[in-house]
This record gives sequence, structure tokens and C-alpha cells, in this order.
Amino acid sequence: MATRGEPNHRLRGVISAAGWTYEALAHAVRRIGAENGETLLTNKSAVSHWINGATPTGQASYYIAEALSRRVGRRVTPAELGFASPEESLAASADPVETATNLGRADVERRTFLTVAAFTTAGVAMPLLYDPEPVSRLMRARTGTALVGNEEVEVIRQITAVFSAVDERLGGGHGLTTVTAYLADTAAPMLTGRFPNEQTRGRAFEAVAELAYLAGWKHHDLGHEGAAQHYYQVGYQLAVEADPNGHAGWMMRALAHQALSLKQPQHCADLIENALTRSIGRVDGQTEALLHITHARAYAATRDKPAAARALLAAENALARQDEPQPSFSLVSGPAAGTVASHTARTLTDMGDHPGTEQQHRAALIRWDPEKFKRVHALTYADLGDSLAAQARADEAVATWGRALTLMEGMTSDRTRKAISSIRPHLATYVRRGVPGATDLERRAREALI
Repeated sequence: MATRGEPNHRLRGVISAAGWTYEALAHAVRRIGAENGETLLTNKSAVSHWINGATPTGQASYYIAEALSRRVGRRVTPAELGFASPEESLAASADPVETATNLGRADVERRTFLTVAAFTTAGVAMPLLYDPEPVSRLMRARTGTALVGNEEVEVIRQITAVFSAVDERLGGGHGLTTVTAYLADTAAPMLTGRFPNEQTRGRAFEAVAELAYLAGWKHHDLGHEGAAQHYYQVGYQLAVEADPNGHAGWMMRALAHQALSLKQPQHCADLIENALTRSIGRVDGQTEALLHITHARAYAATRDKPAAARALLAAENALARQDEPQPSFSLVSGPAAGTVASHTARTLTDMGDHPGTEQQHRAALIRWDPEKFKRVHALTYADLGDSLAAQARADEAVATWGRALTLMEGMTSDRTRKAISSIRPHLATYVRRGVPGATDLERRAREALI
């Protein structure tokens, strides 16, 4: 970051390339501040101070970046102007387009700050505190030169669908850089363009939000939980622009789902209650069922069994509805019936009902296509083996875990590695007891983790 006494050559270079005087930039910054309800006194002396190394206060660095973006016809970020490092810009930016670009570039450049970013429980609650109005105002004020139509939006959807399918077969590590490069270089910048109508604008934000979700999901599968949370948060912000009800509610579910997977249930029940309030009456039954089942998991994780039972029933009732088609943002999770069964099993595990858990895992397996959802089958077999072990059915557990390991071969996935690691203590016990097949399976598990 430029500090006082160190000339800001980056800012000077962009102003020069834009062909602006200091007074012209100051005028543009004042105008953008006014668009956002802020009266600024910026003048050419302030610009000179910035050139000489002073750091703008408040939101001024974003107004400067926006002014120069409009002038040069491309996205200019505060980091590019020398006002913040990529790490600081990522942490501070309220602009989801800029954040998506920074995240994607950090992935492409393999910046370590992203892969070691920490998951935070406070970050789970971000949507509950988010005010979209200033951000939306800023984005709508842009006057990009490129016209974005339905064809460009459809390409984003097609690319997302292809890499979602690949992700389920080969794991989150396969194609991550390609996905994030496309997000940073093409998809996110597209949102600064001009749209023929409001419907196309909404579809564009929806498509990029789904791509950001995929990037977050891939990081989650790799165990990069802080990075995943950043992508989910920016996906939420983009979804709000497209649909502040159903799609935004779905992205709230993504944040809660991640937290529950990490056994950090704080804020999750409140988050899903908010998502349901937004979504009920505005989404189809299958999407609503997926929200209810996440609600059930949140209650079970906090040992509120009566509330969890009510949420399970609500999920079943919603799933039984035959109404509107399921939107693409929730279709990405696969058949809703399989997901509801799988998460019902996890809810029952937290409630200590192992026979019920087994029944639901078996129900999930028959609802998922084993070719399209290979990783889901692998993880479900691993969980089913756990439920059998909890019922002292060692022979069946060993056989089931064996099927899981076979399916996991060739995957680049931290979740599968964690599943393998979790069964090894059980296998050590089974080896000592002489359970048939345990010794061979323990060897396979050990080799899979090398």
C-alpha cells in the first residue's frame, strides 16, 4: 500500500493513461460520491496528495477506482492504483465484482494468502448484516462500453455446468484454476457492461453468482475453507443483485452448509431462518426442502431435537410438492430427494439415531446417479460404513468402506482424504480383533493417503 512520503506511481500512471487532469479526476470523484449519498470536498490538491503518497480515507479509494474505470473503459481496482495490496483489497472491498476478480486472480497466481485464509464464524453471519443498497447503486451507475446479451450469459452457464459435472467425478482440485481464471478475466468483468434490459442483467448476475459458488465449492472440497467462504460471500452479494429472495437465500444456505460441515453451527439457524423467510412462496418445493433440511441440521448440531424434527417434517412436506421447476442455482446440488435423504442422515447422526441414519444413507444412494455423482456415492458409502460401525456391525462396515475407497480412487479431494483418515482408527481396532478384510482395507487406506 502507498504510504505518506512514497510517491504513488501506479495512480499517476493510470491518471496519465486516462488523459485526465487532477481537477477532472477530483470532479469525477465528487460526482460518484454524490451518487452514493456522500458529499465530498475532493479537489485537485487532494489528488496531488494522493499522488505524493497519502492514502484516501473512507470509501474514496473505491470512488477513485470507479471514476477511472468509467474513464478508461475497463475495471480498475484500488489495488491497481496502489491503495491496497490484493490481500487488503479483498478484505475491505464492498464491491462484489471487484472481489470476484481479486479472488479469481489470486487463485490463478496461486497467491498463498487465499489458500491459507481462515474460515471465521463471524463470516457465516455476513448476509444478516449486509446492506445491498450502496453496492447496487454503485454498480448500476457504471456505464461500460461492452453490450452483454443472453448469448454471453448462456456461455457462462454452459461452462459452469461442464465444470460442475467434472468436479463431481474428479474432485475439487480438477479444473480449479480454469474456473477461477474464467471468473476473474471474463465472467465478473462482464457485469460492468451494458445490458439490453433488466431481465438480462439479472440473468447475468445469477450466472456469475453460480460460477462463484462453484469456485467456493471446489475450495471447500480441497479443504481451503477460508477461500471457500470468501467465494460464497461474494456469490451471495452477486445473487442479491439477481434475486434477493430465492437465489440469495440459497447462497445463505451455502454459508451455513459449510459451517455445519466444519461443526461450527453458530449463526446457522438464524441464517437459514432468514433464507426461508425470503424464499417461502417464491421458490419451488424442492429448493425449499433443501433449505428446511439445512435448518434441521443446524438445530440438530445445537442439540435442539424438537426443532430439528419439525424441520425434517417441513423438508419432507416441501419435497412432496409438485409445483414450479427447480432453478439452476439449486439444481447444482443434484437431485433434491437424494440431498434431503443424505442430510437427513447427518441430522439423525447428530441426534444419535444410527439405524435411522443407515436407512437414510441407503435411500440417498438409490437417488443419486453413480456415474454423474461419483464423489457423492463415495462419501455416502463412507458415512454409511460409519453408521454400521456405530451399530457394532463390523463386517458390513468393512465391506462398505471398501466400496467407498474404490470410488475415491483418482479424486483430488480433501473431503475424501478426511473420510479415509476417519475410518483408520476403527480399522486398527478391527485388525486387532481379526475382523475379515480389515487388514487389507487398512493397507488400502494407508496407501490412499500417501
